[in-house]
Amino acid sequence: MKKSISAFFIFLVVSLSLNAKDYTVSSPSGNISAVVKVDGSTSMSIYIKDVKVMEDCKIAMHLSDSTTLGDNATIRKDTRGTRTENINAPFYRQSSFQASYNYLSLRFEGNYTLQVRAYNDGIAYRFVTSFPENVKVIGEDVQFNFTGAYQAIVPWKLNSSSDPYESSFENQYSFLNLGEVSEKDKDRLAFLPVIVRGEQWGNILLTESDVEDYPGMFVKLNEKGFSAVFPPVPAQFTTSDKGVERPSAYSNIIAETSGSRSFPWRIIAYSEKDSDLPINNMVYQTASASRIDEIEWISPGQSAWDWWNANILYNVPFKSGINTETYKHHIDFAAANGLEYVILDEGWYKNLDPMTPSDNIDIKYLCGYAQESNVKLILWCTSSLLYNRAEEICSHYADLGIGGFKVDFFDAQDQRTVKQIYELAEITANHHLVLDLHGIYKPTGLNRTYPNILNFEGVFGLEQLKWTSIENADMPLNDVLIPYLRMVAGPMDYTPGAMRNASKNEFRPVFIRPMSQGTRAHQVALYVVYDAPLTMLCDSPSAYEEDKATTDFITSIPTTFQSTSILSGTIGENIITLREKDSKYYIGGLTNWKERDDLISFSFLPEGTWKATLYKDGINADVTASDHTIETIEVNSTTTMNIHSAPGGGFAIIIEK
Repeated sequence: MKKSISAFFIFLVVSLSLNAKDYTVSSPSGNISAVVKVDGSTSMSIYIKDVKVMEDCKIAMHLSDSTTLGDNATIRKDTRGTRTENINAPFYRQSSFQASYNYLSLRFEGNYTLQVRAYNDGIAYRFVTSFPENVKVIGEDVQFNFTGAYQAIVPWKLNSSSDPYESSFENQYSFLNLGEVSEKDKDRLAFLPVIVRGEQWGNILLTESDVEDYPGMFVKLNEKGFSAVFPPVPAQFTTSDKGVERPSAYSNIIAETSGSRSFPWRIIAYSEKDSDLPINNMVYQTASASRIDEIEWISPGQSAWDWWNANILYNVPFKSGINTETYKHHIDFAAANGLEYVILDEGWYKNLDPMTPSDNIDIKYLCGYAQESNVKLILWCTSSLLYNRAEEICSHYADLGIGGFKVDFFDAQDQRTVKQIYELAEITANHHLVLDLHGIYKPTGLNRTYPNILNFEGVFGLEQLKWTSIENADMPLNDVLIPYLRMVAGPMDYTPGAMRNASKNEFRPVFIRPMSQGTRAHQVALYVVYDAPLTMLCDSPSAYEEDKATTDFITSIPTTFQSTSILSGTIGENIITLREKDSKYYIGGLTNWKERDDLISFSFLPEGTWKATLYKDGINADVTASDHTIETIEVNSTTTMNIHSAPGGGFAIIIEK
């Protein structure tokens, strides 16, 4: 009955549009609909059930020959249909899933098409062109105009550079009301994803996917919501002290590209409940399919890491630092604990030359030693230094047996940067190397297209606490925001696992021996809650060796899963995640600085008796944040359990037969 009412409402709205041609496409459930209006210009409105949530969102693309796609538009043909895709997702939050959608294709005079898809979890649209020659794109109109002063959650771009488009895409979130544009905010750029929330209808998350040979999108506030801003094509460059080429001047176009192509999807993801957002598939399901035929060589997993803990080891008979002995110890630690990788971060090469290891690093020996230990090395490198010599560097180190590269400091999303990332993905895949991309914009589905890309940064991660005060970083709040925002776009290299844990009153930034905000159980829970096919054990191996029980628990948690669901959660308050792999179940719970009690039901379990190992905050974790308990109990499908979390706390459960 509700579906019928909703359909009638949409029909009525469309029928009353007497002076325009309106085209409607609704999701299979009927809960979300897009109405495309073609009347001189082209625009879109979005309905959730009977509520018009967005209106008059202009859709246009401006070319250098004075052509504007979407303006003065005449439709030659409209096509509708329904499709269902079975999507294989080997390194995603679920190993496979089904994506069903209704589609609308509007073929315009002038050899271009507007494609619109309506899934149950959102709307996606894009232009497709069929021009014989390359085109220069001057700009694109992408508007997200909302019908009310709804709450928005926005990551503002940090203005740390004179370049208006330079960004590492790491920031905390601001809360604001649409339509209330302050003088301070009116010209600020934000990066995606952003969320708009309505009490009546739920959540809209704005982002994009399949961004290839085209710039990524920033947004800025307008009177009703957001308008897109695209970085132009760089025209001149300077080189940083890390060897990274940065734009010093820009051209007057945002892209020069093939005239026959599909452009990026503009995504309006939808969830009625907060808890549906972290498992929204809009980005992944609209991305291009894998271009790697054989993926058996791609190994997700956990990694020991040197940079967070400043290469500090203790209880060892040598001086720790950036040297062969330190990394040999990391390899030994990884091998002893079943870790797949060891990362050699900044400092392993010298003279801005990744082909020249530092004097204290015997990279050939370490590669051989790692292979003998069944561990692979991942080498850190800045973006330009790797890209400019990609074939040479990848070939050399692949021959030595490394596992991949951690590539840093892209710090842009212009067309040139996007093209470089695609080229690096292809070259590294050809050499059977994985990638961990840092200083990068949000994922846009590239991990589906090139599944050798295991993880992305573009998140306000744990490393920020090395230099950020408690007044400027509320990490427990951040930790229960990003699953509903940044993580929707794709996996995130947050780098959890801090073993120095601090209460709110105790925390201070320390670069050399950093600490986390919140409890040790909170850190452990991150391994379950966050999507991360490649994830770090960020702290010193020496610290993990002192707490073997915690280390054993962390290393028992996989990094990829067959299924993921959210048991409960509220944006900015908490989240409880359930995952399954190989007939084992994993639950992770996080809270902000408010202590809480959560009732966990084990009704998801199959029949029989199961062993549950529970890692939770100790009774004194509110004062001594490292305080925790580990206990094992028997559970079944009728079991319920109340779990108390300290401020900034959390818990994790491993359930097995």
